[in-house]
Amino acid sequence: MRLRQVDLNLLNVFDAVMRFRSVTQAAESLALSPSAVSHALARLRLALKDDLFIRDDQGMTPTPRALALAGGIQDGLSLLARTLDAEPFLPSDSIRTFRIAAGDYATAFLLPPLMRRLLREAPLIDLRVMPVNRTDVGRLLNTGAVDLVIGWFDHLPPDLSRQLLVRDSGGLVVRAGHPLTEGVPTFARAAAFPHVVVDLTGEADGRGDGFFDDRGMIRRVWMERLVLHSREDASNAARVALSVPHFTSIPFLLRDTDLVATLPRRLADWATADGGLVYLGPLLAPEEVDVEIIWHNRTDQDAGLAWLRRTLIEANQAPA
Repeated sequence: MRLRQVDLNLLNVFDAVMRFRSVTQAAESLALSPSAVSHALARLRLALKDDLFIRDDQGMTPTPRALALAGGIQDGLSLLARTLDAEPFLPSDSIRTFRIAAGDYATAFLLPPLMRRLLREAPLIDLRVMPVNRTDVGRLLNTGAVDLVIGWFDHLPPDLSRQLLVRDSGGLVVRAGHPLTEGVPTFARAAAFPHVVVDLTGEADGRGDGFFDDRGMIRRVWMERLVLHSREDASNAARVALSVPHFTSIPFLLRDTDLVATLPRRLADWATADGGLVYLGPLLAPEEVDVEIIWHNRTDQDAGLAWLRRTLIEANQAPA
């Protein structure tokens, strides 16, 4: 088929349905009605002689032809948008909505400084945060459904970029009066108590090291180094009594039990401020955790996203 046979607006609809896998969500993102999106898809199907998307229990599942077209269409639309955007990005005037995938640790401790900056410098910019405790964050980045991901990462595929946001460390936290607060807390003593751990996805992939392979983006999803280390000695292996997908629920679980947990220092400082919990520090060699921002390379020239990344980092480096 020839390019002149396709209305550019139809490609925008294709891109939105590919990103959201939902006619309703695609319509909302385009400020159209669901019936208008369905009509546009019908025109595209006729022009391309392919179903493109099949409705099933998972939503709108793309056909092999749609998957083959997706990258080129998305790159072309991005290039066109940058070409037409002749004016520089002005935060004070921008009405953009940015989509970020982040867990509750980042939402609770890293986004508040950013929001203070946005409300002051870019009052019309909106953020939409999606949960990072899912197994398809890589797809969301690849399709453009999210602009940035915040988290812990090991390996990234070549089409993704990374930048350090903050560096944190972890340590053991228990309730005030816990047996571990008496005497010297050691690794062996801590391993004897039931642990509560953070498992962001709830779906282990067999690596056994706390990381999950999300389409080549290997990210940390299991946040309990002490437990992992204890398994090197079967006779001293710690028991995971509870796993949860959220960091900020753990302090409430520790207060009236003998559960123990390793928490990031920012969360530990907040949780122990009222004296109900006690920070015992790292019982192994201190481990620094790099919390990073991840984005797709095709947005490298997006001035708005570059500004957002820079502002997010600056806001979290500024004195509280």
